[in-house]
Amino acid sequence: MLPDIEICRTTTLASISTIATQAGLLDTEFDTQGTYKAKVSLDCLKRLAPKKSGKLILVTAITPTPLGEGKTVTTIGLAQGLAKLNHMVTACIRQPSMGPVFGVKGGAAGGGYSQVAPMEELNLHLTGDIHAVTAAHNLAAAAIDARIYHEQRLGYDDFETRSGLTALKIDPTRVVWKRVMDHNDRALRMVTVGKNETGKTINGYEREDGFDISAASELMAILALANDLKDLRQRIGRIVVAYSYSGEPVTTEDLQVAGAMAVSMKEAIEPTLMQTLEGVPTLIHAGPFANIAHGNSSIIADNIALKLGDYTVTEGGFGSDMGFEKACNIKSQASGKAPDCAVIVATLRGLKANSGHYDLLPGQPIPDSLFANDHAALVAGFENLQWHINNVNKYGVPAVVAINRFPQDSEEELTQLKAMIEALPNNVLVAISEGFANGGNGTKELAEKVITQCEVSSTFTPLYTLNQTTEEKLMAVAEVGYGAGSVTLSDIAKQQLQQFKQQGFDDLAVCLAKTPLSISTDGSLKGAPKGFDVPIRELKLCAGAGFIYALCGNVMTMPGLPEKPAFMNLDLDDDGNIIGLS
Repeated sequence: MLPDIEICRTTTLASISTIATQAGLLDTEFDTQGTYKAKVSLDCLKRLAPKKSGKLILVTAITPTPLGEGKTVTTIGLAQGLAKLNHMVTACIRQPSMGPVFGVKGGAAGGGYSQVAPMEELNLHLTGDIHAVTAAHNLAAAAIDARIYHEQRLGYDDFETRSGLTALKIDPTRVVWKRVMDHNDRALRMVTVGKNETGKTINGYEREDGFDISAASELMAILALANDLKDLRQRIGRIVVAYSYSGEPVTTEDLQVAGAMAVSMKEAIEPTLMQTLEGVPTLIHAGPFANIAHGNSSIIADNIALKLGDYTVTEGGFGSDMGFEKACNIKSQASGKAPDCAVIVATLRGLKANSGHYDLLPGQPIPDSLFANDHAALVAGFENLQWHINNVNKYGVPAVVAINRFPQDSEEELTQLKAMIEALPNNVLVAISEGFANGGNGTKELAEKVITQCEVSSTFTPLYTLNQTTEEKLMAVAEVGYGAGSVTLSDIAKQQLQQFKQQGFDDLAVCLAKTPLSISTDGSLKGAPKGFDVPIRELKLCAGAGFIYALCGNVMTMPGLPEKPAFMNLDLDDDGNIIGLS
């Protein structure tokens, strides 16, 4: 079988204008960006508003392993399978971050015969949305340090006289808005800004700062959760970036930078339209990382797709304890639209890896024994799949398990796993998915099972409502959602929680950032651990996004590069073609 990039390059693609027209968009509702991608105008939502919305399918997975379970492959393959059954369908995925592309993961366009094309354009820059988020975010960071500099240089009274502005009196030790960039760089997690030559202050006033990866920016969450441009602008204005010496929150509106930030993101609010290898329209919008962000494609992309067709297929990052949880408790409560069906992606090798019988590390070779029949490991790992099935059922969402087949998988174990799932007493359906090798033809059975589950009557039930206290919401996700026995807040987190209450921020959702490698906050605990503690070391207010961000365990919001980064494989051939991207 050809490498992914060669499959993509040897597939004849339609022009993006053809894809847009076939999807139901008018010529005035999209702006082409080259031959194979286009920006979709939000004006189309006004015209499409009277149309009935289609069904929303959310693809999630078992607890991920360094091997990859093929969630995006399944998302794209399922969309193609539904199209093969003559349904109007649109896929909605997130824009890949260049951090993982150059770091560990490589490309994020799917793979084999179930990928978004052209995959080079998707994985590298696309139409610049992440760069727009980065620029807008760092504009606010520059505005903060400029304000501190001028107020302290002149003194508050003189500053007010000269500028006509009210002094914000920002406490430099309580600036909570870090800078961001779209690369993995652990050296930037903690930095000092404003350093000067001795006796000078021309570079500003020295303070401790740091960088997050761009996908972890509150602006990325705002982009994903905003309903329109007006909502985006209002949310940006509510961002709290620092606190004054008297403890009052300082917002981007106070800095008078919110408008300029919105201007920087004006084009980014429009989803990018591309296509799968089989010509299924695909909307790409917002960013990845459901471990350190909310990790779902945008409400705007979903709303457009739901009006254009019978089915919308989207995905939540990592396992169902991560992106699926956040889709249900954050995104669905913001959009008013719950998933009609969840697809849980599982693989034989992924279940064996979750058994605890293997010690797998990112970037290390996969042991041959993982592909051999191993009944004990499969049974032990099945506990993890059961947990994710039960987790989806907690929300009242009908489910289908997609067994993503790899070439090395044995028929014996595939049959065994399918029988184990069918024996479960919770009405879950199961299908073997072969989207990687066979595209839409390999996912028609999965598509049929999904259609069946989309018609099942169900009652969507988030884990909490927004009028509960923040403590109750944190406990609901940790104890009811994860199965933890307790939640422990650090002294700093307790102080932050009390502060947010006093300032009137107790009505927000919660976004728990933790390792994706375990249902718990300890990546070494495999299977379906129970009764563990969830340690919350810090809380961050994301008033614009509409949630309180809880950092659990040792999760990092700026990844680092591995010993042998993926960028080492990338280069250009003599004709200028990208090589080494997978």
